[in-house]
Amino acid sequence: MEHQTLLFTCQARYFQLGTITPNTSQVWFVLHGYGQLAQYFVQKFKVLQDHNICVIAPEALSRFYLEDVASRMQSGNNRVGATWMTKENREMDIQNYVIYLNALYQKVMTSAGTVPVTILGFSQGSATASRWVADGHVAFQRLILWAGIFPPDMNIDVSKKVLHDKDTYVVYGKSDPFLKDSRFAEMNAIAASLGIMPRVITFEGKHDIDQATLLKFI
Repeated sequence: MEHQTLLFTCQARYFQLGTITPNTSQVWFVLHGYGQLAQYFVQKFKVLQDHNICVIAPEALSRFYLEDVASRMQSGNNRVGATWMTKENREMDIQNYVIYLNALYQKVMTSAGTVPVTILGFSQGSATASRWVADGHVAFQRLILWAGIFPPDMNIDVSKKVLHDKDTYVVYGKSDPFLKDSRFAEMNAIAASLGIMPRVITFEGKHDIDQATLLKFI
């Protein structure tokens, strides 16, 4: 058996809050976590619209039913989620979503001009956002890793050049069940290798976007 690959053009969807106008103060690209859909995730950022911020929420390219077939037959729950990647064919998935996100950035920023850009990754989206900015094809001022950390496979030399003059934040709820001491130790080790010290912001909550904390970034 021989492994083959094929290059073709495909479509991807994203959701947007607000429009790009001369009064737009910022553009945020927000990347959802595992098992989420962008159309619901973007609703968590509605509060930013009141401050002339345009929010762009791309959706991961792979979607799946959140319950297995047997569970869905019993419950009737046909909810769908999306994932940026899995362990299967991961390198190709990473390449594909970086190409997709770069294309989306170019489309949005053609009309947005030089307004400040924030890139926020939530949970699994933190790793996606980190790999995306490390690709070096987007201009941004701020990277927010919310309930997530840098991925261990980042290209340290390239990422160090990209992030050295950027504002980097790590945000999480104090009761987040997915963030353990070992995860923070891994995060600190990677940050040290990158030569940066992300600012840490916490809130009273779990694995979610906290509105009051979000407003601190305006």
